[in-house]
Amino acid sequence: MNETSIKNPLYPVSLRMTFEEKANLELAAAGMSLSSYIRWRIFDPASPPPKHRGKQPVKDHVALARLLAMIGQSRIGNNLNQLAKAVNSGSLPVTPETESALRQATHDIAELRRLLLEALQIEATP
Repeated sequence: MNETSIKNPLYPVSLRMTFEEKANLELAAAGMSLSSYIRWRIFDPASPPPKHRGKQPVKDHVALARLLAMIGQSRIGNNLNQLAKAVNSGSLPVTPETESALRQATHDIAELRRLLLEALQIEATP
């Protein structure tokens, strides 16, 4: 605890808002903590915004949204787990169709990974 916080303790304040209001507030804060942004807007709006580190490393929200949509629409993890259990128990023979399904699942996972790395602007390693 630093000397400032001992002299000026901070007290929490709760604020209820809709999902859209919070999303707009986060967008306006542009990476600042919501607490810092709200404090600045209420108490010192004439001054330049406080310096901050970007708390959100995501650079491409469209790519991240595509990735999240793909994950939400697929049950790939569950499906792969069921296939692995069936193969291991011997109840699922490894036919050409099974192999094709596994290859498609592997391709889908690789695409999810590529989109996530793109959204986070990280270079993929082979």
